[in-house]
Amino acid sequence: MYQKYVKRVLDIIISLTALLVLSPVLITVAVLVRIKLGSPVIFHQERPGFHEKIFKLCKFRSMTQECDEEGNLLPDAVRLTKFGRILRATSLDELPELWNILKGDMSLIGPRPLLVSYLPYYTQQERLRHTVRPGLTGLAQVNGRNLLDWDKRFAKDVEYVKNLSFGLDVKIFFLTVKKVFVHEDITVDTSQAEGNFAKIRQERIKAHQKEEQV
Repeated sequence: MYQKYVKRVLDIIISLTALLVLSPVLITVAVLVRIKLGSPVIFHQERPGFHEKIFKLCKFRSMTQECDEEGNLLPDAVRLTKFGRILRATSLDELPELWNILKGDMSLIGPRPLLVSYLPYYTQQERLRHTVRPGLTGLAQVNGRNLLDWDKRFAKDVEYVKNLSFGLDVKIFFLTVKKVFVHEDITVDTSQAEGNFAKIRQERIKAHQKEEQV
């Protein structure tokens, strides 16, 4: 009952209320991004959502668009400015995702939506994370966030799906508020971890295949 009906109703009410209440903050951040980083203000990126349906995630830009002589974007660490680091450390860059929640692409609580390029590397068990809407925050985020290794992060996502309830969502919500205000478990530059994802997962899959052959 909660997962099928109530959760979506709460997402609509909370995201709409938050967009209205936080509109001065959203406008202020948008103006600052435009001044300090230029256009576009909003960063869009395709992510897999409910049942792996692709949607466009919305975030405030936190990096410049600096390129090398050949026109290729410079590494994330170079393009991430001091202002961008502040946006990420305070999670202000995530606020436009409230629009994704209102539209139904996401939920307030759920497994974080990752890159589309990660899809081939999930195990069958880990694909359970896509049987619910992805979230602005989730069980993995309140248990280490980006400091967790990939296996533990996905294990938390699966644990959330299997134990989804109103009580668990409320607990995750308040733990998220606490972590944002005390700046706990926040990794501003995630490019290295994300860049190593495919390599780590390929090695894990190969090791698993060898174990099955023994």
